[in-house]
Amino acid sequence: MIVPDILADSIAWHPADGDLVLLAGRGDDLPVIEMALATLPERARGQVFVEVGDASGIRTLDAPGRVCVTWLVRDAGARLECAVDAWLAEMLPVDVDREHRVYAWIAGAGTAHVLTNA
Repeated sequence: MIVPDILADSIAWHPADGDLVLLAGRGDDLPVIEMALATLPERARGQVFVEVGDASGIRTLDAPGRVCVTWLVRDAGARLECAVDAWLAEMLPVDVDREHRVYAWIAGAGTAHVLTNA
């Protein structure tokens, strides 16, 4: 997989490091999210959350078939942080025998990194 230099330099994107992928940001972060999505293999699994001010910010994003894109509309009360926390609580259970790994980039949190339930 070839990762564009601008993406690799800005968020250190290496998605093979996790079982699942999580991308989360606001409307202003769409260029980074789109570049990251473009690097994913067709078999990738994961979640994208994009928070926008109102429904006019929603548009189509190209993502692999098992990567769900969810638009969070602030005017309707949706919040990025709540959605990310809820998704991670479900995907990184602490009471299981197997370690789960999510490779995540969350806007404002710096570079992409692996999150685990261990």
